[in-house]
Amino acid sequence: MMISMIVAIGNDRQLGKDNQLLWHISEDLKNFKRITMDKPIVMGRKTYDSIGRPLPKRTNIILTRDHSYKQDGCLVFHSKEEILSWASENNLDELVIIGGSEIYKLFLGDTHKLFLSQVDYDGPADVYFPKIDQGSWKLINEETHMKNEKAPAWVFKELDRI
Repeated sequence: MMISMIVAIGNDRQLGKDNQLLWHISEDLKNFKRITMDKPIVMGRKTYDSIGRPLPKRTNIILTRDHSYKQDGCLVFHSKEEILSWASENNLDELVIIGGSEIYKLFLGDTHKLFLSQVDYDGPADVYFPKIDQGSWKLINEETHMKNEKAPAWVFKELDRI
């Protein structure tokens, strides 16, 4: 089974502030939808809370330490091992990790493919993406997007683990 990760980060690996995204880039959200559609997505409870609902046409998996937590329309697990065991039992081809910070850190070492949007953002944040070893990744595709009236400049990269 392949583990993919999709993330948008600022210049200093910023992910969010006050449980919200730091920018709104329509084209990047379209990439997110295209990449995650019809796949199981893994997120932490805080990320789920920031979205506010299960994302349609995807198996929504929430990872939380709270053993009493339940969420309609989602599968809830309490460890990475439980998720990987469930994925194996269900013969899944791919899991897509969608955040947040702690979930990215937990799965980064097991990730085979990284969909990375690097946004030209230097503002405040309270959660960050973990540092990655650039030497462990091979660039497969890169798309540069210039700043416009609706969005900052950003680069979308598809990386495979070497």
